[in-house]
Amino acid sequence: MSNAQDKAASSSRPAEGAQPRAVALIGPQGSGKSTLFDALLAAAGSPSPRRADSRARAMGTELRLGHCDFLGEPWALLDCPGSVEFAQEAAAALAVADLALVVCEADPARAAALAPAFHALEQAGLPAMVFVNKADTLGETRIRDTIAALQAHSRRPLVLRQVPIREGGQVTGYVDLVSERAYRWRKGEPSELIRIPEQMQAREAEARAALAEALADHDDALLEKVVEDTLPTPEDLYRPLHADVVAGALDPVLLGAAERRHGVLRLWKALRHDAPTPQETAARRGIAPEGEALAQCFRTVHAGHGGRLSYVRVWRGSLKDGATVNGARIGGITRFPAGEPAKVAEAGMGEIVALGRLEGVTTGATLSPSGTAPALTFPEPPPPVYALAIATEDRKDDVRLSGALQRLVEEDPSLGIQHDPETGQIVMSGQGDIHLGHAVARLAEAHGLRVSTTRPRIAYKETIRASARHHARHRRQTGGHGQFADVTLEVSPRPRGEGFTFEDRIVGGAVPRKFIPAVGEAAEEAAKKGPLGNPVVDIHVTLLDGAFHTVDSSDMAFATATRMAMQEALAKADPVMLEPVDHVTVLVPQDSTAAAQRLLSGRRGQILGYAEKPDWPGWDEVEALVPEAELHDLIIELRSLTMGLGTYRRRFDHLAEARGR
Repeated sequence: MSNAQDKAASSSRPAEGAQPRAVALIGPQGSGKSTLFDALLAAAGSPSPRRADSRARAMGTELRLGHCDFLGEPWALLDCPGSVEFAQEAAAALAVADLALVVCEADPARAAALAPAFHALEQAGLPAMVFVNKADTLGETRIRDTIAALQAHSRRPLVLRQVPIREGGQVTGYVDLVSERAYRWRKGEPSELIRIPEQMQAREAEARAALAEALADHDDALLEKVVEDTLPTPEDLYRPLHADVVAGALDPVLLGAAERRHGVLRLWKALRHDAPTPQETAARRGIAPEGEALAQCFRTVHAGHGGRLSYVRVWRGSLKDGATVNGARIGGITRFPAGEPAKVAEAGMGEIVALGRLEGVTTGATLSPSGTAPALTFPEPPPPVYALAIATEDRKDDVRLSGALQRLVEEDPSLGIQHDPETGQIVMSGQGDIHLGHAVARLAEAHGLRVSTTRPRIAYKETIRASARHHARHRRQTGGHGQFADVTLEVSPRPRGEGFTFEDRIVGGAVPRKFIPAVGEAAEEAAKKGPLGNPVVDIHVTLLDGAFHTVDSSDMAFATATRMAMQEALAKADPVMLEPVDHVTVLVPQDSTAAAQRLLSGRRGQILGYAEKPDWPGWDEVEALVPEAELHDLIIELRSLTMGLGTYRRRFDHLAEARGR
């Protein structure tokens, strides 16, 4: 290890009595979230972890973990992927974080991109701060307009902690509303402490009063001062601000420019003051302080020669190398200062580490020495919105493909793998074309498997619109016992969804009872491939008449005759192709609702209606019935129409006659 790496490694180890805290950075692509992650680590004197490859860097597909020490306190920073297609990685990080740092751009027009993040935080009850990045590009845009645009998508109050200082039409610094100190940014140097500009004093007083009023909602002592119009001291504001952040009652908003390192030290100090401790987070999650060691796995990685790594947050007690959890022996404990693995003997409460060789431990699992700890909540993967059929380019790789796909799903629970029994294809499903493209690339890079991808085939069915009957006789003489069977069948349509039924109306023993089950089974088997080449559904088959030979008749002979009769009868019964139709619920910002309806209608969709989504201010759900054949690339066009925000879920609804576009 270099001296810098050695220093980073030592700084990542918790100081005696310190409580390691974890902050997850979330935000849309382009917000500068990863730049802020690097800036925070640099300000703490720790080099940034390296990204695994250029593809991950370009697409934002990789969760990065950085350990550092700021003012003697240990921290773990989790840089979450910004792409909506890798939202499960971010959700997993949020599940083990003490606080989320929401990174956004200063442009109010980009505020809607934060709606999914705000909703996820509200659902999880996770405390958060907001960092308005690129604040030096605000120009004449008022920060209050940015906050108002963000507030439209958040149910929690967003409260300004800082207001910008403008000089010559440019943002050059800020006033901290709690300490009432002003700072001017300096490139490559710490900010300069200055007097609050005279032209800023009225605005600062107005914003500080608004902050005090927001904090007074949950603090009687401060409320009394506000009511009496007494100026609160910084301490009057620090106390309730910390309490409100920990309780998730409001989200303070800070600003800066990560690329220039503006506002980063002030952000660190705010995190240090207001981020909950791991004990407070454990209490919020209902984890009792007493009991055996407890941890939760939030990420699984197959690290080549390094083997399987289970990333965990320790919630109680400590874990030692070689100890047993959930019936598996820990084969190494690793921290990652400066992105380089560093083996340690033990991980204490609050730490985020990787445990080696825990076979059978899945992402989201709760770990304890006894293996009997109650399960902790963990986010469910989002429903799939895009799918590809995959096949190995070399058939001899088919056996290896199964194991490789299993490892991919262990690493990424938002990937789905299914073998479709009706089409015979292996179908990979996930969150979009980039998501699945990344998975295919992982198969090649990590497992040496090259696969081809195609659009999945649709499981079409067919049925009949008329009744028809057919008489068939099977006779074969082979020397010795021959084969003989004679049947007359009628096929008729049934209401959609009622399936296959068989009935015999044989009278007088025209077909002996012992052969009738063979006729029914053969009729059902014959319906698996109709005249149009697809399984036939919703039909009633009636055995009307027949004949037999006392020596040459058999189950096999009657099955053969039945298949002959079914083939001809179905062809005469006005067969028609059926396609699956799904009930689709599209989630979009309200200004995209009309465009979403046009998109669905253009894909042969029947619009059922739309309404505002509960608990999602400014968003609508549009419901429609859409043929499955029209859904393959729906998500790509939907995201294109909604700045990447729209999504949908679907479920099978019914089969309908295929009429084409």
